[in-house]
Order: sequence, then C-alpha cells, then structure tokens
Amino acid sequence: MIRLKKVTKSYGSGEGATHVLKEVDLEIKKGEFVAIMGPSGSGKSTLLNILGALDVPSDGDYFFAETNVRTLSKDQLALFRRYILGFVFQGFNLLKKTSALENVEMPLIYLGLGAKVRRARAMEALTSVGLEERMHYDPGQLSGGQQQRVAIARALSHRPSVLLADEPTGNLDESTADTVIELLETLIRGSGSTMIMATHSTTLAATCDRTFELHNGKLVAS
Repeated sequence: MIRLKKVTKSYGSGEGATHVLKEVDLEIKKGEFVAIMGPSGSGKSTLLNILGALDVPSDGDYFFAETNVRTLSKDQLALFRRYILGFVFQGFNLLKKTSALENVEMPLIYLGLGAKVRRARAMEALTSVGLEERMHYDPGQLSGGQQQRVAIARALSHRPSVLLADEPTGNLDESTADTVIELLETLIRGSGSTMIMATHSTTLAATCDRTFELHNGKLVAS
C-alpha cells in the first residue's frame, strides 16, 4: 500500500545543511500496525509529516497504491489527506469552546456529508471510544485521556485507509496511556485500517506488527 524509496529530507543547503532523513526505504502493507521509534530530534515527526502529505521529501519518492504522491497537485494532495488519511496528534488539536460532538463532525463537513449523516457518524465514533456520556462537553471539561479519545474518534469518523499518530500518548499519564493504547489497537485492527505511529513508548510499540527505529536519519527494523 505504502512505499518510500530513498526518501531524503534536508533543511538548508551546502555545508550547513541538516539532513533529517537519509535515503529512507519503507514498505507497509494494508492493515499493518507499524511503529516508528527514535530519540527526540531523530526525524520521526518529519517522516510522519511526509507520509501524511504535510511535507515533501527533498529527494526520493513516496508511492501510495502505485501513485507517486510527489506528482500530485496541491488540490490532489488536499483530497488525499481528506479522504485517505486520519491524524492523531500528541497535543489533541481540538477546537476550544466546541463540543466533542462538533469537533468530531468537523472533518465530515469537508466530505460534503449532510447534517443528519454527520451527526450520526460522529455519535457512532464517540460511542466507539466510550464517550457517549460526554458528547456535549467541550475540551475544557474533559480530562487529557478523554480529549485524546475525542481526537481518535475525529480521526476515525471518516473511516480513513491510513491513520497517522504522532506520540498519541505523549501527554498522558501511564494509566491513561495504557487505556488509549488498548483502545487504538482495538479500533484500528477492527476497522482494517493501516496505522503508522511515531512513539517513544516501548509499551505502545509492543502492540505493533513491526517496529522501526530512526538512527542518524536512517530507518532500520528493530
């Protein structure tokens, strides 16, 4: 489903250039659950941003189902992100003073779904993460773990083919993180989606089918 071929990402030029990723090769099959590990600054988020079409490689190619993502126009990339990808971030990225239900509905608006369909799907997604009693609470009324569950529901509400998660338990205490880990694994494996996750957590990585590590810009299987 996903193939990176000698993907490089550099910032700057000449002798002062910083090479974050160096000729990264990676293949991920449909339905796989993959972890990307490495210390802070190793390039995990950069790699995830490239996979999420939020950034572009300096060199190399990114293929999704045989389409070279580097050849897509801005409009095509927007559609790729909208219909194919889901995102879960460490910082939740929820809209303040907006209910959990409205937060989950937001990406569905861009899919052109009618109000009744949007509401039903958002309610279904929040129920799947155990927040049926908190649908009308705004983020300030929810715990960190509950906010992350809203973010997961939002990411999965449009039923993406690929879920990208950047340190999804990084802002959570250990007990809450364990709950979110279990929830993510259950939902992703149940949906048949592919998941690619950047994480420091060995516990989270242990739930994955494969784990890779970034060392000095190189990606290696662990």
